[in-house]
Amino acid sequence: VQLQASGGGLVQAGGSLRLSCAASASIFGAMGWYRQSPGNQRELVATITRGGSTNYADFVEGRFTISRDNAKNTVYLQMNSLKPEDTAVYYCNAASAYGSLWGQGTLVTVSS
Repeated sequence: VQLQASGGGLVQAGGSLRLSCAASASIFGAMGWYRQSPGNQRELVATITRGGSTNYADFVEGRFTISRDNAKNTVYLQMNSLKPEDTAVYYCNAASAYGSLWGQGTLVTVSS
């Protein structure tokens, strides 16, 4: 099973981006987004269960929304009111029967 992330890019502070991550097969466990900026450890951004229960990191502060389309095996991250400190490589993750899966990462750059 593979995860393919997309949607990153360059945006000005205050702007929005929508990340997508498509799995090549059904995922019955939780899916989520993590991020890693230079010199820092990878950190949780948000997760969502197959049933739609969500969990967010404190720094999200209501700016991001995670959603999931089980029919398309896809998880999304809508990011609004972006800040320069949100600049990072964003990775999707899925808890599958094969273990924890990671996508290839998509770069989000927020300019001030």
